[in-house]
Amino acid sequence: MEMLRMDHITKIYPNGFVANKDVTFAVNEGEIHSLVGENGAGKTTLMKILFGMEDKQGGDIFIREQKVKITSPLDAISKGVGMVHQHFMLLNSLTVAENVVLGIEPMKNGLFDFEEAVVMTQKIADKYNFALDARTRVKDLSVGQMQKVEILKALIKGARVLILDEPTAVLTPQETEELFEQLLLLREDGHAIIFISHKLEEVMRLCSRVTVLRHGYSQGTYDVKDLTEAKISRLMVGRDVVLKMEKEDPKNGKVLVDVKNLVVADQGGRRLIDDMSFSIREGEVVGIAGVEGNGQSELSEVLSGMKSYSQGTVVINGMNIHGKSVREIRENGLAHISEDRMVFGCAGTLSIKENIIADRFRKKEFRNSIFLNEKKINQEVDGYIREFEIACDDRDQPVRMLSGGNIQKVVVAREFTSGANVILANQPTRGIDVGTAEMIRKTLLRKVREENVGALLVSADLNEVLEVSDRLFVMRKGKIVAAFPRANQVSEEELGEYMLGLKVMTNEEMAGVI
Repeated sequence: MEMLRMDHITKIYPNGFVANKDVTFAVNEGEIHSLVGENGAGKTTLMKILFGMEDKQGGDIFIREQKVKITSPLDAISKGVGMVHQHFMLLNSLTVAENVVLGIEPMKNGLFDFEEAVVMTQKIADKYNFALDARTRVKDLSVGQMQKVEILKALIKGARVLILDEPTAVLTPQETEELFEQLLLLREDGHAIIFISHKLEEVMRLCSRVTVLRHGYSQGTYDVKDLTEAKISRLMVGRDVVLKMEKEDPKNGKVLVDVKNLVVADQGGRRLIDDMSFSIREGEVVGIAGVEGNGQSELSEVLSGMKSYSQGTVVINGMNIHGKSVREIRENGLAHISEDRMVFGCAGTLSIKENIIADRFRKKEFRNSIFLNEKKINQEVDGYIREFEIACDDRDQPVRMLSGGNIQKVVVAREFTSGANVILANQPTRGIDVGTAEMIRKTLLRKVREENVGALLVSADLNEVLEVSDRLFVMRKGKIVAAFPRANQVSEEELGEYMLGLKVMTNEEMAGVI
């Protein structure tokens, strides 16, 4: 039986952008169905329409073969549709139970009945083998456990259609395995699960059918048994995509970045980075893997000048960066692809042109005396739009009007063409489709190998750090707990063991690698 059908859905924005055009999408009871496509293909818009976050110009929605009108997320929830977003919406100071029952709180004598909330939460958690204690505060949970709380929030409100948006993006391999086991239990219980992911190997393994969107149009729905990863990529992008990167061995160049005994502490004195030392050389990519929240963000902020440090030394291109500004560090040869493109990577209200020239409009080649050389700037920006295949109306389009993948292309275009010889790439392909991810990875490797750039790659995508990195470190609790001279020496499963703290290398084992 069809649990959900979205029939001939059309959504066209006032500026003429076609988000969805005559898209039909259906999920059966007891099915895990993947929705895939490039960034800007229409996946997010289609799911926002289903969850009541966007209206539509045409088409109908059916739940259990009954036509419904969904006007808001609350309305969607009342009709049995739940959504787990990439960015969790939890209150960290509250317990698991308190988060799960928000909006449907059990009451006793006019007061919130905490014990009943615990019973309600624990019952449904145990039913699907969610290893959670309903009394635990969310702030004490791992990322994987927080995701389970989000799923429980949807289930306890009666969701039979469950939308999962990039659910494994921040999980270790072990946590991913747990999630898959729980999704299979939900499938057996008759839930219809919409699995949105750029990780095609997971799509092939978990889902029974795949619907592909491209440029707002459906490319069809296929049985997984009739597909390969390469075929899905071709349907998504319209061309063949290199799914496995090939790279030459790194050159043993001079040291560009030298970090010694780095310590970063919070206001309470807790060490976020704890006595870290490593180097980056010309012509190599140093990768850092780890569960998010183990010091990777703080390390990126220190290297880029956004955060101060209390102990240790950081030298980039011969300059001690202690006390230096972001601008001074950039002018000394550092390019930075921030993990949050909309907060630190670009200014959404400014145009593509303004974002790309933000770090170079002071340069002589872009000025006529005291005025900007608009002709030169326009030529430069138009060249980058072509080179990086930024899908846009023109150079003057506000960045916030672009898809996530094209926003990232704007950031990457600016950073990769800045002339820097050190690239700090923090989550450069997060939430990005396979075609854009391929372009970013290939361009990074080309700059490293051909231009003797040194790069630090911080990524939650273990496949990415294994394929792109030369040396590879694992961070946990602000320390490097494992170091591999060649990333291809380790499997995702072994990396996961170090990330979770199940294994730790000794300093002797890491000597000569970091």
